[in-house]
Amino acid sequence: MKLKMGTEAQDEVNTRKGGLRTMPFIILNESFERIASYGSQTNLIIYLMTYYNMSAATGTSILGIWGAFSSGLAIVGAIIADSYWGRFNAVVYGTIFTFIGVVILWLTSMIPQLTTLACSHFQHVCNGPTAFQLAVLFTSFAFTSIGAGFVRPCSIMFGADQLEQKGNPENKKIVESYFNWYYASTGVATMIAVTVIIYIQDRFGWQIGFGIPVILMVLSVSTFLIGSPLYIKVKTDKENNLLLGLFQAGVAAFRKRKTRLPLTGCDDYYHLPYETEVLMPSKDFRFLNRACMIEDPERDLNPDGSTSNPWNLSSVERVESLKALIRILPMWSAGFMMFVDMNVFAFSVLQTKTMDRHIFPHFEVPAASFSVFLIIALTIWITFYDRVFVPLLSKYTGRPRGLSPVTRMGIGLAVSCMSMALSAITESIRRKRAIAEGHEDDPHALVNMSAMWFVPQYALLGVAEATHGVGQIEFFYTLLPKSMASIASAMYTVGTAVSSLIGSFLVSSEDWLTSRGGKTSWLASNINKGHLDYHFWILAFMSFLNLLYFLVVCRFYQTENDELPHVVDEEECDYRLLHES
Repeated sequence: MKLKMGTEAQDEVNTRKGGLRTMPFIILNESFERIASYGSQTNLIIYLMTYYNMSAATGTSILGIWGAFSSGLAIVGAIIADSYWGRFNAVVYGTIFTFIGVVILWLTSMIPQLTTLACSHFQHVCNGPTAFQLAVLFTSFAFTSIGAGFVRPCSIMFGADQLEQKGNPENKKIVESYFNWYYASTGVATMIAVTVIIYIQDRFGWQIGFGIPVILMVLSVSTFLIGSPLYIKVKTDKENNLLLGLFQAGVAAFRKRKTRLPLTGCDDYYHLPYETEVLMPSKDFRFLNRACMIEDPERDLNPDGSTSNPWNLSSVERVESLKALIRILPMWSAGFMMFVDMNVFAFSVLQTKTMDRHIFPHFEVPAASFSVFLIIALTIWITFYDRVFVPLLSKYTGRPRGLSPVTRMGIGLAVSCMSMALSAITESIRRKRAIAEGHEDDPHALVNMSAMWFVPQYALLGVAEATHGVGQIEFFYTLLPKSMASIASAMYTVGTAVSSLIGSFLVSSEDWLTSRGGKTSWLASNINKGHLDYHFWILAFMSFLNLLYFLVVCRFYQTENDELPHVVDEEECDYRLLHES
């Protein structure tokens, strides 16, 4: 039975709209936006250290907080999209906000008064940026963050809306394949950003390097709007605020905490709006069922059957939506550490900048472009998994998707732990060689060591993100009702926000603790004097502990059991939390 829940009114849609023909407009919009955003951000640590005279630790912390702000706004964007604007408007407005942000960043490179004077290598004390200069810079960050908060959670789900065909037995497989290919396309876009855009920045300067993303954002907005007549635009139910409704359900359950739950499953006890298809609350998290219990029909209900006070009585479907959100929280939190591992690129740029980056005698790879190996590994793995592994594994596992989302998430966490251990070993070798060659006091000197040593760790991170990222989004999309589709995507993005905050806190704390007493910080701007290898070992150890936590969390999930959560189809849901004891 299809259990329909949520705030979006599912109207009849013209069959001539939607479908695969809308994919080029949606994917190109996201690709142009991602190239512009990532092209502006990847090399930004060098820009901050050169034109704002920031230390490596300070710049990394600021970029981490910015990343957290960008990702954290995804939940706000998802809620606004699901409850008010709709996903189409959210993508349009978000793209415009990002456009404004990259324009302001480009202006900082065009107007000398917006940056500080470059600090000479021989200067011991450099002038820092003024309050006005930082205000302009942070305004650029803010607009870009707001744009990302709308585009990232809504774009992928807007594409899924175009492919939703209830009567098509192949629809589920099409949507699952779409998630993989959408993720792969963003990987290709990121690959272009960290190669072509970064090369332009290194070769032709920041003015042109930041100007290209401005042009790409114009193309992003234009491409998406051109396809507007073809889109299925799912309408929202503006009278029902999803987030407020979930909060009201929690408050109602708390206010009725002393109310005895019925011993039978009779639906007369529960508030069931006429349009709902959710007939009974599920048995897990039974304490929340009090929120939809009718104590006094004359007091709790209006003559038309609606609730008279939503803070005292909630519908069954709203309670089940809240339960669905609670169910995914343990698995969601297990993914934080992997994204902390992903936030090492600022230091990796400083590492590769001191090494031989030549692939050919007359071609040198920009230091910030080495993350392209992560994207290459990510894209190859997703493509290979979708076209080779899935058909092969489905024969042995009986699942049309091959490995389950939870299994893929666990593989990703294990591989990310291996990547951090390899990063620590590689940095230890690089640092020892730099000191042996007499470069301890010269962070700009080239070490006689190929930067290709860093390729394996980037490749491992790419495989980790591909397996964990796609698996987590698919896991969320399976357990959450359709009305919370954007929130399903936003949970992934918000997880990166929490991870960015954890990473920034770790960097700041580590820099402060290791520099006490006049000592050289492990995260010093002169990485030959610092100890980045110790930092990577800490990340490897924390990743290992997180993997153990993930295994513990998995014990609370069962697959293909006799009862499934009431918020999704029986055929769609693979996992549930065990009943309360």
